[in-house]
Amino acid sequence: MNNKKYWIWLSRIEGLGPIKIKKIIEKYKAPETIWKLTKEELIKIKGIGDIIANQILDTKYRENLEQYIDYMEKYHIGMITILDEDYPKKLKNIYDAPIVLYYKGNRELINSNKIIAIIGCRDCSKYGENVSKKFAYELARKGISIISGMAKGIDSAAHIGALKEKGKTIAVLGSGLDRIYPSENLKLYSEILENGGAIVSEYVIGTNANKMSFPARNRIISGLSDGVIVVEAKEKSGTLITVDFALEQGKDIFVVPGNITSDNSFGTNELIKQGAKCITCANDVLEDINLINNMY
Repeated sequence: MNNKKYWIWLSRIEGLGPIKIKKIIEKYKAPETIWKLTKEELIKIKGIGDIIANQILDTKYRENLEQYIDYMEKYHIGMITILDEDYPKKLKNIYDAPIVLYYKGNRELINSNKIIAIIGCRDCSKYGENVSKKFAYELARKGISIISGMAKGIDSAAHIGALKEKGKTIAVLGSGLDRIYPSENLKLYSEILENGGAIVSEYVIGTNANKMSFPARNRIISGLSDGVIVVEAKEKSGTLITVDFALEQGKDIFVVPGNITSDNSFGTNELIKQGAKCITCANDVLEDINLINNMY
């Protein structure tokens, strides 16, 4: 891709989120054209004011782009842009679709039509950890890929459960692919790749995780999935933000019931009361989203 540096450049610009970039690309079609725009041309675009125009033109974001490319080639980091034919169809039509997906590992897996998300508390109970592993394992046995965020708790358990069955799993990071968070998941990161899985991020290398990048990451987890399983969620939880994204995207929500005396089960039990499907085994999920008769 000879225009790789222009996509990297767009990814680096602070304050220029996917919605604004999408508007500019719709007008000018290619990032190399955007590179050449003047301030006068930029501020004529709806939503691009003086501050954002100055950010786009700031020379610091145009420096060292070849070093980014060299690093990505050295460590086998690829990219899929929103203009590529194999950009995931499930993700492309959401309101704030990421403009670039950086990835390591199995590119084809990202565009699979058999992906289930498993999400939940970072500080999960032993029950939640075991249930997350159980569902991931059972679904992986049926040829379903598991997607989650490689965070502590439920996310990590979901990846581990899938790997136990030698299944495929996708981790979506809230940081660049060279910034593994939490750091203790370095081994898990490697195991996902060694077993034919994929690690994905919309953030260019060198980007550290922050409190805003995790909620943004969650829309990709739900967006790439065919349904979302919730295992433990507190009353006010980042997990419920993912559920909101999933509902906006038209995804099915499946919820594991929990102990009514546990804070970790408040959110999940409330979702069930609101109409989410209560599940106790993998077939509850597969039957509902019509995947059970279409296995690998």
